Amino acid sequence: MTASLAPLHLVEPVAASGFASYAWLMIAVPLASAAILLLLGRRCDPWGHLLATIASWASFLVGALIVAQMLGVDEVSRRMTRTLFTWIPAGEFSVDFGLLVDPLSMTFVVLVTFVGSLIHVYSIAYMAHDVDRRRFFAYLNLFIAAMLTLVLADSYAVLFVGWEGVGLASYLLIGFWNRVPANARAAKKAFLMNRVGDMGMLLAMMVMVANFSSVRFSDVNAGVAGLPQAQATLIGMFLLVAACGKSAQFPLQAWLGDAMAGPTPVSALIHAATMVTAGVYLVVRSGAVYTAAPIAASAVAIVGAITLLFGAIVGSAKDDMKKVLAASTMSQIGYMMLGAGLGPIGWAFAIFHLLTHGFFKALMFLGAGSVMHAMNDQVNMRRFGALRTAMKITWASFMMGWLAILGVPPLSGFWSKDKIIEAAFSAHSFGTLNAPWAGWLFGLIALFGAGLTAFYMSRLFFMTFHGTARWTTEAEGSGVHPHESSALMTTPMIILAFGAVLIGALMSIGDFFTKWLAPVTGEVEHVEPVLPVLVIQLATLLLVIAGTLVAWRMYGASEVPTAVPAGNALTEAARKDLYQDEVNETLFVAPVSALAKTASAGDRLIIDGVLTGIAAASAGLGRLISVTQNGYVRTYASYILGGVILALAIVLGFRL
Repeated sequence: MTASLAPLHLVEPVAASGFASYAWLMIAVPLASAAILLLLGRRCDPWGHLLATIASWASFLVGALIVAQMLGVDEVSRRMTRTLFTWIPAGEFSVDFGLLVDPLSMTFVVLVTFVGSLIHVYSIAYMAHDVDRRRFFAYLNLFIAAMLTLVLADSYAVLFVGWEGVGLASYLLIGFWNRVPANARAAKKAFLMNRVGDMGMLLAMMVMVANFSSVRFSDVNAGVAGLPQAQATLIGMFLLVAACGKSAQFPLQAWLGDAMAGPTPVSALIHAATMVTAGVYLVVRSGAVYTAAPIAASAVAIVGAITLLFGAIVGSAKDDMKKVLAASTMSQIGYMMLGAGLGPIGWAFAIFHLLTHGFFKALMFLGAGSVMHAMNDQVNMRRFGALRTAMKITWASFMMGWLAILGVPPLSGFWSKDKIIEAAFSAHSFGTLNAPWAGWLFGLIALFGAGLTAFYMSRLFFMTFHGTARWTTEAEGSGVHPHESSALMTTPMIILAFGAVLIGALMSIGDFFTKWLAPVTGEVEHVEPVLPVLVIQLATLLLVIAGTLVAWRMYGASEVPTAVPAGNALTEAARKDLYQDEVNETLFVAPVSALAKTASAGDRLIIDGVLTGIAAASAGLGRLISVTQNGYVRTYASYILGGVILALAIVLGFRL
């Protein structure tokens, strides 16, 4: 069966001009900075962090100028391309290294460079006493350059370069303190699980080449509607595997919590602005594929729905502040994937939530770093409490992020997450696939997730900043004396707090953001949800209030024990990440390990045994022959005589 849908209407790109023609500088500047810092080594220690920070802000400046240029032209002129060079010339198949400058890519550029630059500033103080600070900033620049390559690519091949670059940079940053074995293992785990996703990307490109002889976005978008639906579904499912690996979606989510082993600014960068958003970008950028592959689109929505609940449940039981935020990221990315899987009714809202989430989640991770800085790197919330008295700026700014992620009006999360919930209740089909059940299923999951989000994020906020002080004392071995962080750390938090409060409302004026993305995602489809919008909004608000009140009663108004109390079966499972590592160990690691051991034994016993036997036989034969070589001429003459006699006997025997 072939896909009967018309191709997704996209504004055709034009040649880049003006500031857009210099888009390559956004990649080149941080990449050059990273190269300088790594090649010059210790000689850069006094000023390396400053160079890296300036490079990141320079990329933001170029991006801001390009956005200003795009806002000054009509919709048709907002999609531009720039071919830098021919990368892979292979007969009829060739790949140019080109950039696509459009509203979708520039939304990511602004988020990555602005939030990333603030994280650079924060890191100057956070990493001040680290002897390898210069190398840390080099990796940050590499991360920024790779992410910008990913989002500015005009083809899946160029995107894959940035995709792998982000994977490499994440490995280096997560394992930055690799002298601690657990940190090295966390980096390795993230690297290996992302390689699973990378295989999905490679397989998707193989299918594209087989069908279109091209991996350019424009060629794939133009041709996918005419493919047999099975082929389109194959591409969509492979791309989903890639997205799951990079965005830590079910079932490839196990690496995300362990990634907290890296320095806190790394967590903010990975979880807010860069790596985990790449999967959402990939799905939305491949919208034409999922329009032609309704089964794959429904799989995206199902994966998102599962992950948003998975992350929320795990986050409700963790006591490690950073791991709660990691679980929150997993859940919020699940919301975005759910929106992306719904098709045109959800694409723009998925990206909108990605944008607002980048601000308030980066804020909360930096706030967590500020708390750790004040508490001698402790992360156990059971030993926090009442920090609002000692860290008023951190408390006030973190509060803005907390209220934003809850979706409290009029903060940013209200404008973006609530739109995804409404879109979920509006789902009724996936392209040609009718799904009358989808609105109720996805809508109720998204609604329930909002209540869980309110509970576990309020739990984190109250356990950390309210209640009574449960700080570690000198008598317990390592006393803490909480204090506010320096201006270099608090200023980025304050700026992000303003973003958490205002960015959602500003982008919603006159439906600005959805209209901004229209050249890429098309106009947002208006579909009536299965429940009235007002009912959905009231239900969401009531669940948020209920989740917050329950958390306050348990962790704000009541005494929080410093020891971990016994919990029910679900609580214990959530503390162990719903046994995701055990499942992976049983289903994948153990069988592969057994296969490897079997192959090793076969190699040792059979292949090596045969070769060893041949070698032993050859050596034995050599020793046997060597007996005949004694160096006496008369012996050799007797061999010749015997041979002649034997030959004559054979000849005579045949004649007779």
